[in-house]
Amino acid sequence: MQTCPMCTRWLDEPDLRIAELKRCHVMLNRDQFFPGYTLVFTRNHVTELFHLDREARNEIVEEVTMVAAALAGLLKPAKMNYELLGNMVPHMHWHLVPRFETDPLWPRPIWSEPHEPAILNPELYAERIEAIRNKLDFGQNDFRRF
Repeated sequence: MQTCPMCTRWLDEPDLRIAELKRCHVMLNRDQFFPGYTLVFTRNHVTELFHLDREARNEIVEEVTMVAAALAGLLKPAKMNYELLGNMVPHMHWHLVPRFETDPLWPRPIWSEPHEPAILNPELYAERIEAIRNKLDFGQNDFRRF
């Protein structure tokens, strides 16, 4: 297998790390055209939910849900989009995209037309990441904050 972009992303973009959970990594997407756009991807290289045993699958879905709830609590979107595709990057990963009725592509899919990436300055990334971390309810989950 060639190098997987999701497997290396955690190492390549440490400034976007939100949390390392028991089963998943959580990172803010560099392009913030959709404010709060976050990636949740499995720590281990896996391509399909059905490749996982029930316990791992349930824990991953709980982690994705926890991150989505934190984003929703922080940003108050009209809808949270969950994208789990894997056609272009064969590593299980969710695109969690808070959607607002005021966003330019509402209510269409985020990939319905190209857009210029919204790149933030380092301080804004850090502020957004810290705000998301503060909303996460880690409870008894194993995690590491950055």
